[in-house]
Amino acid sequence: MGEAPLVAGVELGGTKCIAILASGPDRVLEEVRIPTTTPAETLPALEAALDQWRGFAAIGIASFGPVSIDRASVRYGSITSTPKPHWADTDIARRLEARYGVPTGFHSDVVGAALAEARWGAGRGLSDLAYVTVGTGVGAGLVAHGQPVDGLSHAELGHIRPPRLRGDDWGGICPFHGDCVEGLAAGPAIAARTGTKGEDLTADHPAWDTVVDALAHLFGTLALTGVPRRIVLGGGVLVGNDFLLPRLRRATAASLGGYVALPEVEDMDTFLVPAALGGRAGPLGAIVLGGNALDAARAGAFTRA
Repeated sequence: MGEAPLVAGVELGGTKCIAILASGPDRVLEEVRIPTTTPAETLPALEAALDQWRGFAAIGIASFGPVSIDRASVRYGSITSTPKPHWADTDIARRLEARYGVPTGFHSDVVGAALAEARWGAGRGLSDLAYVTVGTGVGAGLVAHGQPVDGLSHAELGHIRPPRLRGDDWGGICPFHGDCVEGLAAGPAIAARTGTKGEDLTADHPAWDTVVDALAHLFGTLALTGVPRRIVLGGGVLVGNDFLLPRLRRATAASLGGYVALPEVEDMDTFLVPAALGGRAGPLGAIVLGGNALDAARAGAFTRA
């Protein structure tokens, strides 16, 4: 077998975009980082970078969301109801697909990261897992049988509303839901509640109680879907505070109460694990999405022949 084809992978993030020309983590030929400002500035800058690259057989895009992934929808390939200024209803995938004329894969950034961690990272060898990022926001991507778990849209599990800790009535900061998991546990929520960034809080600060409780309910909910054999954790809040992981394991087990009596879930040391790909999970996930789109296009062409 020859080398895997080159794919142009684009991770569209809330603060920066990363574009890579690659076939996998061991073959990255180009990388460009561009600030995420407005669509009028950011998208032409991305296109200028891709215009310089030659030989890519597909494009993969892993974007902050919510995004429309339903190809039957007129909004397919667009960012939809994001609170990020200027980006709501911005077309991404159809624009790039029309410009470059190659198969284009498009999904949420967390699903992209989940696919990358499943193929090359902390979920390698597992066909079913979840990836959760806790940073500027909270997002969860599910993969089953090696494919994203989605339908009408992608999961937005960071916006479930957990039971509140007794005596805690802080309203949260999510502009849509207030005290959903993202509104309670994301980096901006920690800063809004305490006046201090999470990386500067001591391990015994009481604000962590709410963060751990909200995230444990999210992880327990993921386990109850019956999908993940492992939950891979990324994002600045989790990566920058190593003391959280043991607390999250204990709290998640308590949240489940022994109900999911499966060894894969009961062993929290292997069920909740840190991400292995770090900041490369998103752009490498875009490479997987592009490769999947190329495979689908080739299969379709073969079927029609």
